[in-house]
Amino acid sequence: MKRLLIKTPFWGQVEYFVKWTVISLAVGVLGGVVGGVFGWGIRLAAGYFQTYSWLLYLLPVSGVIIVFLYQAANQGNNKGTNMVLEAISSDEKVIMATGPLIFVSTVLTHLTGGSAGREGAALQIGGSLGTLIGKLLKLEEGDLKIAVMCGMSACFGALFGTPLAAGVFSMEVASVGAIYYAAMMPCLISSFTGAGVAGLMGLSGERFLVEEIPEFGMVPAVMALVLGILCAALSVGFCLTLHQAGHWYTRTFKNPYVRILAASALITGLTLLVGNRVYNGSSVGLIEEAMEGHVRYEAFVLKTLFTALTLGAGYKGGEIVPTLCVGATFGCAVGTLFGFSPSLCAACGMAALFAAVTNCPLSSLFIAFEMCGFQAMPYFAIAIAASFTLSGYYGLYKSQKFMYSKIKLESLIKGESDL
Repeated sequence: MKRLLIKTPFWGQVEYFVKWTVISLAVGVLGGVVGGVFGWGIRLAAGYFQTYSWLLYLLPVSGVIIVFLYQAANQGNNKGTNMVLEAISSDEKVIMATGPLIFVSTVLTHLTGGSAGREGAALQIGGSLGTLIGKLLKLEEGDLKIAVMCGMSACFGALFGTPLAAGVFSMEVASVGAIYYAAMMPCLISSFTGAGVAGLMGLSGERFLVEEIPEFGMVPAVMALVLGILCAALSVGFCLTLHQAGHWYTRTFKNPYVRILAASALITGLTLLVGNRVYNGSSVGLIEEAMEGHVRYEAFVLKTLFTALTLGAGYKGGEIVPTLCVGATFGCAVGTLFGFSPSLCAACGMAALFAAVTNCPLSSLFIAFEMCGFQAMPYFAIAIAASFTLSGYYGLYKSQKFMYSKIKLESLIKGESDL
């Protein structure tokens, strides 16, 4: 078989380097500023919710406002993050109203106790910003896709403080098995710039301490492998629960206003039944408890249920932090059950579940390193590899395309998820 050689003049490479250094810096600065403001908005909203318990009872009000905003902007069928992914892998265009809509709606969701994250919203905001700059610069179609990825990387890096994972995630998530290496330099520049700008605004990244890391050996390696296998099974249930919740809401409540009011009643009732607020919002505090090695066995089930009831009905936010929370609490429970370093199992479960539901093993490995350190590297690698391989073709994002098989060196004719 002959190899196809694409020869690019040296000055063409220099032009690309200079061009995208300037563009990605601009996207990174803008994404960092907007992401920083958004991050502070989420922190203030979450703080108010924890301080003023009566805000929970305004959940139906925030829900009605969210539905009204999307209806008024003719975005009732806005596909959110899936739209941004399609803008990378196909000819879909990012609707500019997406950014401000998801910004306001996510803050409202956190203010009144909906169970959602923020990084998924950051991908939509970043995609909108990248599209805006791309259109202002009149970039051609291929370059516009890179600009969208740069925006996603910048806002993700700004909000989560994991610039390496943010840069790689934007390249890896749209098409499983096909990484857009042409976007590597622009995405990494944007993500590190966005994280740096957000840091100057006082927005620090998430960091978790793994309290006990046993010496690596055969038995610990088997334990990491077993945890990865269990996380693969959990990922299928997690994805199906989130997707089926949306289908159930749509079938049962045709009117979006009735749907969101029904969801607010369910979330409020479940919160009162549980008797605390740890499952509302992003539940970062629950991840910290899991890293300390003490959470209730049913915590991962409750967080899954809270998140499905929230996002399935039309409240806005992201799935990423809830995924990390479910993975961490599940890992901690498994570690406690088997008597093997619950803290380490929490970290591995967090990374393994993220890899399985996003189908992004490299990003998952990097996010584990950036959040938990490099010391547990072999455990992260084994758990992520097992979970990614065994999770099949399920995923959080319906528009994610599977370009290559997970178990064979061959392309897939139909690049679609099982869901």
